[in-house]
Amino acid sequence: MSIQLADRMKNFEEGIFQVLNEKKDEAVRQGRKIYNLSVGTPDFPPAEHVVRAVVEAAKKPENYKYALVDIPELTEAVQLRYEKRYGVSLEKDEIMSVYGSQEGIAHICLSICNPGDVVLVPNPGYPIFGIGPFLAGAEVVTYDLTEENHYLPDLDSMDEALLKRTKCMLVSYPLNPVCKAAPDDFYEKLIPWAVEHEILVIHDNAYSDIIYDGRTGKSILRIPGAKETAVEFYSLSKSYNYTGARVSFLTGNRAVVAYFKKLRSQIDYGTYLPVQYGAVAALTGSDQMVKDQCAEYQRRRDALCGGLRNLGWKIEDSEGTMFAWAKIPEAYTDDVDFVMELVAKSGVLCTPGSSFGSLGKGYVRFALTLPTDTIREAVEAIAQSGIL
Repeated sequence: MSIQLADRMKNFEEGIFQVLNEKKDEAVRQGRKIYNLSVGTPDFPPAEHVVRAVVEAAKKPENYKYALVDIPELTEAVQLRYEKRYGVSLEKDEIMSVYGSQEGIAHICLSICNPGDVVLVPNPGYPIFGIGPFLAGAEVVTYDLTEENHYLPDLDSMDEALLKRTKCMLVSYPLNPVCKAAPDDFYEKLIPWAVEHEILVIHDNAYSDIIYDGRTGKSILRIPGAKETAVEFYSLSKSYNYTGARVSFLTGNRAVVAYFKKLRSQIDYGTYLPVQYGAVAALTGSDQMVKDQCAEYQRRRDALCGGLRNLGWKIEDSEGTMFAWAKIPEAYTDDVDFVMELVAKSGVLCTPGSSFGSLGKGYVRFALTLPTDTIREAVEAIAQSGIL
């Protein structure tokens, strides 16, 4: 019997991270030291008070039932966090949890888009930005992000006929993979532009707590009028190293929150209660751990970007996120080939930029997920390899 799979699966190839992981395993089997700077999983532990909250809640048998909804303490903790961290007041019906921002972005267009509606996504950009709208049957149209425009969308040059068919636009700063932050005046222009064109802005705010050189990560909801036309995903994965727990929030426009909450009620029965109590502990605890962690990420960035520049590799300092973005050396033309040669010669594993869209071709992304001294070792390994 021949099993016929859905046609949509033809659009999905083996993930680049799976390919890179196989390359890593092959090198390890050969006894080589590998510096894995490809996958952006935090290597820091969650705070002790967060772990304690999860453990204590997990001891109670009543916490193993279906949660169904967010506990009141969790919603109040998000309100507190947004007020204290961003100066944004949220009503309870402007907040809902999702099973991580990846899941939220994958599903939100199911509650917003009809087949054929246009969704604008960044190029380069994180792959789920386009995958989610595609699964909803939307027409995915990319907008270009270029060095010349500081990796910001050129709102003024967008086709008016296209904008009339556009339902929503995915935006994220600091942006993975290009590691650029957006100035305030970009958001101040984006919100009235979106209102004028009746476009919902979906802002992925995963990295506002990992931002460098005195910049301040902010919420798009602080902009006057934002709740009329915007929602924001806020994640605990990167700020609090709560990655495997899968807790994020959709905040903002109450109509979008209500419809997405209705959709998700058909998908799952709520987040495991001990995980919710851990999230409460994270959101209501001290920010000092978050700030200290950001400072360590910046030291790692300096070790990587500064070290590579000393070798003659022209790489700009990351402005935010737990990554760094670089053009491949001038002697190379293909980013995938360069990544494979880099790991073969130096043991340093990074991600080809073409994994993030056509405009990522010719670039690579490094994850700042090893200790500073180890990153210095990786830079030295590149120097000794002769690849530059």
